[in-house]
Amino acid sequence: MCSFWNKNTILFFFLIFSNILFSQENFQVIKGTILDKESQVGIPGVIISITNTSPIKKVLSDVNGKFRLENLLPGKYDITFSYSGYKTIQMSNINLSAGKQVELDISLEELVSEIKEVQVVGTKKHETINELSSVSARSFSTEEVNRFAGGRSDPSRLAANFAGVSTPDDSRNDIVIRGNSPTGVLWRIEGLNIPNPNHFSTIGTTGGPVSGINTNILKNSDFFTSAFPSEYGNANAGVFDLGFRSGNTDKREHTIQFGMLTGIEAMTEGPIKKGNSSSYLVAYRYSFTGIAQAIGLNIGTTATPFYQDLSFKINSGNTKWGKFTLFGIGGTSKIEFKHDEVDSADLFAFPNRDSYFTSKIGLIGFSHFGRINEKSYFKTIVGATYNGSIYDEDSINKTTSEVTRIIINKTAQQRYSFNTAFHSKVNSKLFLKIGVLEELFHLTLLYKNRTYTPYWLEIWDFNDYTSLIQGFAHAKYNFTNELSMNVGFRTQFLTLNQSFALEPRWGLKWQVNTKSTLGVGYGLHSQMQPTDVYFYRNLDSSNQYVQSNKDLDFTKSHHFVLSYDWLPFKDWRIKGETYYQYLFDVPVSPYYRSYSMLNTGAGFIPNEQAYLQNVGTGENYGLELTIEKFFSKSYYLLFSGSLYESKYKGYDKVTHNTAFNGQYVYNLLFGKEFSFGKDKRQRFSFDIKFTHAGGRFFTPIDLDKSIEINKQTLKGDDFAFSEKNPDFLRLDVKFGVNLNSKKRKLSQSLFFDIQNITNNKNVFAQRYSENTKSINTAYQIGFFPNFVYKLQF
Repeated sequence: MCSFWNKNTILFFFLIFSNILFSQENFQVIKGTILDKESQVGIPGVIISITNTSPIKKVLSDVNGKFRLENLLPGKYDITFSYSGYKTIQMSNINLSAGKQVELDISLEELVSEIKEVQVVGTKKHETINELSSVSARSFSTEEVNRFAGGRSDPSRLAANFAGVSTPDDSRNDIVIRGNSPTGVLWRIEGLNIPNPNHFSTIGTTGGPVSGINTNILKNSDFFTSAFPSEYGNANAGVFDLGFRSGNTDKREHTIQFGMLTGIEAMTEGPIKKGNSSSYLVAYRYSFTGIAQAIGLNIGTTATPFYQDLSFKINSGNTKWGKFTLFGIGGTSKIEFKHDEVDSADLFAFPNRDSYFTSKIGLIGFSHFGRINEKSYFKTIVGATYNGSIYDEDSINKTTSEVTRIIINKTAQQRYSFNTAFHSKVNSKLFLKIGVLEELFHLTLLYKNRTYTPYWLEIWDFNDYTSLIQGFAHAKYNFTNELSMNVGFRTQFLTLNQSFALEPRWGLKWQVNTKSTLGVGYGLHSQMQPTDVYFYRNLDSSNQYVQSNKDLDFTKSHHFVLSYDWLPFKDWRIKGETYYQYLFDVPVSPYYRSYSMLNTGAGFIPNEQAYLQNVGTGENYGLELTIEKFFSKSYYLLFSGSLYESKYKGYDKVTHNTAFNGQYVYNLLFGKEFSFGKDKRQRFSFDIKFTHAGGRFFTPIDLDKSIEINKQTLKGDDFAFSEKNPDFLRLDVKFGVNLNSKKRKLSQSLFFDIQNITNNKNVFAQRYSENTKSINTAYQIGFFPNFVYKLQF
C-alpha cells in the first residue's frame, strides 16, 4: 500500500508542477453566461463592458448568452451588462488572479416597459438570486466568506455580520436570527434540504463547531431572515439557500489550501468533454487542529478533534434531454474527552467522566433541468441526506478507578427527498412558480441514561419512518418597472400525526426613485418539532414507556416586516428594517411551567420533557440598520446593528426572556487593499472586525439544591432566564498577501487572522462542580491566531 501511495503521489505532483512550469502565458479570462432571470433562457447580444480599463474593453454574448473576456492581466475589474429592454447590471471589483479563471452567472431582469431617457441600473451586490424575495434577504459571495476577519471560512459566521443575526459563541456556529432558536433555520444545498451541514452535529440542531461546507466550491448564495418566499418551508427563523458552483468547462484548474482550522485541502476541476459545458469539481479536506494545540493555542478543549469531508459537483452540460447534475457532501468527525486530560478551561469535558463522540453527515442529490418552451421549465431534484452520531459516556470512580458506562446515545436520521417545481414566465409582468416536496424520514434513535440511577432509563428507542409532504404556489407580478408584488401560499402535512398547515405569504416592493426602495412583507410560517422531541419516552403511572409528545402540532409564527433601502452614493447602501414576529402553538410543559421549546438549542442537552402541549407563545420584535460601502477603490466598510427583544410565555403564562434575547448586537468591519509591484498585480490586505453583543439570559443554578443531591440543579420557574451574562466583545484583525505570478498561471495567498486579539474573556456558561461544590464560570476561546495558505494553478 505504501508503494502504491508513493507512486501515485509522485505522479500527482508531477502532473501538478508540470502544469505550473510549462504554462508561460500570463493573461487570464473572465467568462460566463447571461440568462433571463425568470425564464433562464440565454440572452444573445448583451453588451459586456469592462469600464475601469483604458480603452474600455467590450464583447457581445453569443446566441446562447455566453461571453468571454480574454487577454486580461490579474487585477480587479468593473463590468457592466446591458441589453435593450432589460435592466442594466453593474458588477464591481471582480477579482481575477493569475491562477484561476473567473466564471460569472448573470441574470438580467426584463423591463415591463422600455425606458428611453432614464437608464435603469442595478447592482448585484444587494440583490438576491431568488427573484421572489421582497424583504429581509441578501446574497453573499465566496469572496465575502473568505475576506472578513474572524470568519473561519464558515458561511454561518459570515451571516453573523448581517443585521438581525447574532452568534456570540466562539465554540459553535449556531446562528440566532432575530431572537429565534438556531433550530428554526432551514439549510438548503442545491435545492436539497439538509438537517445540519456541520461537523460534530447532533440530532435536533442546525449548528456545530466546524462547518462541513467547503467554501471554495460555493457560488453566490442567498440568506433570508424573515417572511421568506413560499418555496421555503418548515422553518420559523431563516433560510440558508446555498449553491455549489460548477467546475471550469474549458481547462483543468487546481487548488491546494492549508489552514489552522480548516486543515489541508485539495480541489480539482475541469471539463468532462469540451464543447458541451460539462464539468466536474471535487474538493477534499482533512483536519489537523492538533497542531494548534501542540503550539499551546486554546481551541476550547484539551481533546483533539478530528474531521474530514469530501464535496463534489458533476455537471452534464447541455444535452437533448436537458441538463443533469450530480452533487454531494460526505463528512465524518470524532473526538474523545478523557478525565485525566481535562483542565479547568475545558468547555465540554468533566474531570470525572470519559466521553466519546463521533458524527457523520452526508448528502447526495441528482437534479434535472428540463425546458418545456422558451418561457417555461421544470427543475427536479431527488436525493438523500444523512446525519448520525454516537455518544458514549463513562463515569470514573477516582478512588477505585472503576469505569461505568452511564450514557449510550445513538442517533441516525436519513431523509429521502423528491422536489420538483414548474417555472413559467408568462410575460414581462407575471412569473409563476409551483412545486411539491416530499421528505421521507428514517429515524433510528437510541438513548439510555443511568447517570443518577442504578438502572437504565430509556429516553429514546425508535426505528421507523415518517414523512413530511409540502406544496407551494407563488406568483410575482410587476405592475410597473418600479412596483412589484409577490404572493403565494404553502402547505405542509406530517404523516406521523396528521399535523397540517396552510401558510400565506405576501410581499410588495416599490422603487421610489433610482436610489430608494420601500418593501413590506408578511408570512405565516410553520415548523415541525425536532424529531427527537416526538419520540421521547417516559414512564407513565403504570410504569410503562409511552411517547407522550408524538401528537405535537407544528410551531407557527406570523412575520411582519417593513424595510427601506437607500443608495446615497455610488457603491454605498443604507438599509433599515423593522419587524414583528408572533409565535404560537409552541410546545410547553405543564410540569416545568416555564419550559418552552423556543429555548431549544441554548445548550447541548437533548430534550427530556414529556407531555408537552402546544399552548405556548412568543414574540420577537426589533429595529435593524445596515450601512455598507461595497468593495471599491480598494476598501470596504460595513456597519450592522440590531436592537431587539425576544420574549416567551410558557405554561405559567408569565412573560420571560428567551435564552437568545441578547437585546442588541452590532458589528463594525473595515478592509483595505494595497497594490504593489511594477504592474500592481500583487496585493496586501488588512481587515478588522469588532463585535459587541448583549449577553444572553440564563436560569441561575440553585447551589444549595445542587450540593444536596450532588448534581447541577437550576432554580425554579420564577427564576427562568432571569439573569444575564456579561456582554460579548471581540476584536479580530486579519492580514493577507496575494501574489500573482508574472510568467505562469499561478497565484498564492497567505492570510494571518488573529481572532479575539485582546484575549477578552467572554463567558461560555455557569457550571456546578461536583468536586469543589461550587459554581464555576467557563469562558469561551480567547486569543487565537489562525492562518491560511492557498495555491491556485
